[in-house]
Amino acid sequence: MRHAVAPAETVENNSFAVTNLLKICTHCERISKKDLGVRIPRPLGNGPSRFIPEKEILQVSKVDARTQSIFEDAFAALGRLDNISLVMGFHPQYLESFLRTQHYLLQMDGPLSLHYRHYIGIMAAARHQCSYLVNLHVNDFLQVGGDPKWLNGLDEAPQKLQQLGELNKILAHRPWLLTKEHIERLLKAEEHSWSLAELIHAVVLLTHYHSLASFTFGCGITPEIHCDGGHTFRPPSLSQYCMCDIANGNSHANHHDDLLGNQDMCGEVEVLMERMKQLQECRDDEEASQEEMATRFEREKTESMLVVTAEDEECVPSRDISRHFEDPSYGYKDFSRRGEHVPTFRVQDYSWEDHGFSLVNRLYPDVGQMLDEKFQMAYNLTYNTMATHKDVDTSMLRRAIWNYIHCMFGIRYDDYDYGEINQLLDRSFKIYIKTMVCSPEKTTKRMYESFWRQFQHSEKVHVNLLLMEARMQAELLYALRAITRYMT
Repeated sequence: MRHAVAPAETVENNSFAVTNLLKICTHCERISKKDLGVRIPRPLGNGPSRFIPEKEILQVSKVDARTQSIFEDAFAALGRLDNISLVMGFHPQYLESFLRTQHYLLQMDGPLSLHYRHYIGIMAAARHQCSYLVNLHVNDFLQVGGDPKWLNGLDEAPQKLQQLGELNKILAHRPWLLTKEHIERLLKAEEHSWSLAELIHAVVLLTHYHSLASFTFGCGITPEIHCDGGHTFRPPSLSQYCMCDIANGNSHANHHDDLLGNQDMCGEVEVLMERMKQLQECRDDEEASQEEMATRFEREKTESMLVVTAEDEECVPSRDISRHFEDPSYGYKDFSRRGEHVPTFRVQDYSWEDHGFSLVNRLYPDVGQMLDEKFQMAYNLTYNTMATHKDVDTSMLRRAIWNYIHCMFGIRYDDYDYGEINQLLDRSFKIYIKTMVCSPEKTTKRMYESFWRQFQHSEKVHVNLLLMEARMQAELLYALRAITRYMT
């Protein structure tokens, strides 16, 4: 295993290390910089997330040696520690698997050149208007020798990448519409055609960054201070704080989070635990017929289409973002409102474990194994706690969340009773899930705060990991099934 080699003409690394950024108060700035005319940037946000208090995120690495070690390794490899990694640090086991997989996809030997990989990351993140990820990969694209002209828009990129635009938009918004004909057009495009191995690499990158955009919006990730949208040169408006205080997150911006537990949600966790107990007892007492299980799936799938995402308003992408993809008006739609429906994809007929895993591993060695470990890590991760309760078996709840996401994509597990979903996931949680998975750019702090109000932020981050990985696997299943059908 070795690193892929970038072209000889590389652009000088202009990333700033976090440790090089000085956070000084206005008094110090006035004394040291008054005569030099130097403007010092001030962070726009308070920490890595708009939703989670900075002190909670930073505390994780201070008390967990493993997390600290992972952070150090990531910084050594990339020259930076991004805010996504800081938030994922709540769950170091998962973070380690995530970073290993992402590093392999972007840096190690593979079918695609380094600048192609980052450009595909830009295309995928732009599909959900995720400027955070777009800006990250614009910088990386240039650093590995990518042509700056491509950044003027998708129409300036090679024809081969332009042809990937259709696959990008279908996978991001309506993966069930993907057919073997879409695959055939990419593999038989004469001089601009893709090889099977290249296409597998591209598909994994597209699904990785579609789902990572969901996580970015779902956890309210903010840009780092040295990135676009991460800083301002305007003086702070709160006169009672010096610049040092605000730059270091010592204002009262997160006061609302401290009050959440005092709202009248006293029985939320206990009610959920009681429902889990009752469902387990019902499982033991009786088992529904296959016909009834199928009916419950179709009912849940139809109901999921009727869940309204966010304020249901259109988010118009800026030119900086929309130039990286085609057909900006194309997005997720509530098909049932127009008499359409999502067809059922039976895992019994095509599954990740029995089909997708081996196909990926055959055409892009080791990646299938890494993805499988990451999926399993997110799905099985548990600390046997729910809020303040310990020694709790959360497997039923985790399975309900995972299967609800797949249900929204039309994917059915024959052995699962979809009637459990309505018992375990309330309306506010379903709205958050659907928005974060289908239209992540519409996710708001109010939505994040409206579900599981008694739970810890680390538990909500865990939920986001489940949503991210379930979404990625759903997209991959449709793409890999289409490729398999083309090959056979």
